[in-house]
Amino acid sequence: MQQYASYITHLECGISGEDDYKAGEIHGLSREGRPLLVRYDLAAMKTALDKEEIWARPGGFWKWRELLPVTRSENMVRLGEDDTPLLPCPRLASDLGVTGDILIKDEGRLPTGSFKARGLAMAVAMAKELGLKRLAMPTNGNAGAAMAAYATHAGLESYIFAPDDTPDINIREISLQGGKIWRVNGLINDCGKIVGEGKEAMGWFDLSTLKEPYRIEGKKTMGLELAAQLGWHVPDAIFYPTGGGTGLIGMWKAFDEMEQLGWIGSKRPKMIAVQATGCAPIVKAYDEGKRHAELWENAHTYAAGIRVPVAVGDFLILDAVRESDGYAIAVDDEAIEQARQDIGLREGILVCPEGAATYAAYVQSLKDGRIDKADTVMLFNCGNGLKYPMGEAAHFLDRHAPIDYDLMSKA
Repeated sequence: MQQYASYITHLECGISGEDDYKAGEIHGLSREGRPLLVRYDLAAMKTALDKEEIWARPGGFWKWRELLPVTRSENMVRLGEDDTPLLPCPRLASDLGVTGDILIKDEGRLPTGSFKARGLAMAVAMAKELGLKRLAMPTNGNAGAAMAAYATHAGLESYIFAPDDTPDINIREISLQGGKIWRVNGLINDCGKIVGEGKEAMGWFDLSTLKEPYRIEGKKTMGLELAAQLGWHVPDAIFYPTGGGTGLIGMWKAFDEMEQLGWIGSKRPKMIAVQATGCAPIVKAYDEGKRHAELWENAHTYAAGIRVPVAVGDFLILDAVRESDGYAIAVDDEAIEQARQDIGLREGILVCPEGAATYAAYVQSLKDGRIDKADTVMLFNCGNGLKYPMGEAAHFLDRHAPIDYDLMSKA
């Protein structure tokens, strides 16, 4: 059992700045009904921590423990986390005629096969530290799988509600990893209402996106990690698949904290929120100059992870996008599927539809002149491509018949 040096000072409301929320206590949303943000004594951290020493540690995102809210080692729920790779895409760059690097950060290598592991590991660890026993959340698939796995490993109960068209593999992995899962005839916001309405009857804690403070801190580690991987620099642009937007918000927070610690300079990447044309509330709000997004009616896209009709942290997403001189962009399902094929066929990298959407958005941004050909861009692949349907592609060969090798070479 080990207690780490804790630098948490308090939590504050993300919209009002009200900062009287004490660390070490159970919190959901602020009194304004908005996300709470964890704050640290960065001045004390600056004198006590060495970035290279931290980066040299093993353990994936848990290596950043002083910059995280968990204070005791026994509460860190571990499932074999490691740093996720940056994969260069030189053939795609050549195809597009760009001189800047195209990098894919492949979050599909994490436990449960998606970047949801970062946020849910942190949320579950804090639930354990704060004495909670029963957790609940809505999911489009991967978040539920991550919560089920980490909650079960921590000895906590998990109740999960998913739209009825959630991929079957997600439903099955949630169940097999100890989660109690229900399909719901609605979208993720409808599932979220069930979680909220069931709190009193079931006594569970709502772990929905941004309705507790700690998933942001887990996703923040993507920003810490990518800066370290780039020699304590940041790319020119980050294309991020945006549903609830926790990762985009978390990275933006990480860049600010690292600058205050003296680990990086003042340069920031353009934060580009990528959505699907069938569900683009953030894009609409960005285009209309609004700070809050309206509920998107009749949301649809085969990239289920970004089918989020309404986000409680909409203003935090839009703030980061605008402050970084970035933008929000929507791409259609046809472009997403084409991007998935292009990445696989040209680079041998199997990405999920949401990850493919970032490449589709990059291609469109080049055409629109919103991104320079010399820019180094980072595309987030948020889930393991093996979790998603793939088309039938095998040829048949009759071993008893003569083999036409000339024809084989043209297959």
